[in-house]
Amino acid sequence: MSFLSHLESVVKQVNGALACSVMGFDGIAVETHQVDSAAELDLNAAWVEYANILSQVKTAAETLKTGTVAELSINSENVVTLMRLVSPEYFLVLAMRPSGNYGKGRYVLRITAPKVKAEL
Repeated sequence: MSFLSHLESVVKQVNGALACSVMGFDGIAVETHQVDSAAELDLNAAWVEYANILSQVKTAAETLKTGTVAELSINSENVVTLMRLVSPEYFLVLAMRPSGNYGKGRYVLRITAPKVKAEL
């Protein structure tokens, strides 16, 4: 199964999902699937900034010896962003409407991450 197939599956399964991507901590998307209604949002620019934030949180957790970061969410007025680590170099990111199913989004990313990791 390709990265794109996994990402399409995530978006299809989560109500309110706008886009899903496999990204590196350098902020470069490996692959992205986005629904047409998300075209007005500049998600790629947001995700580049969020990759930096996730990297900082990951470093802080290592410094504080609190354990490995598994996921992070950023909830804003128009978009909820969920990020799930896949490997030390890559993570999954899911953008959804605030009215979307947050719990389902977390669950689907958790079960998809090992599948994506196997493709890396």
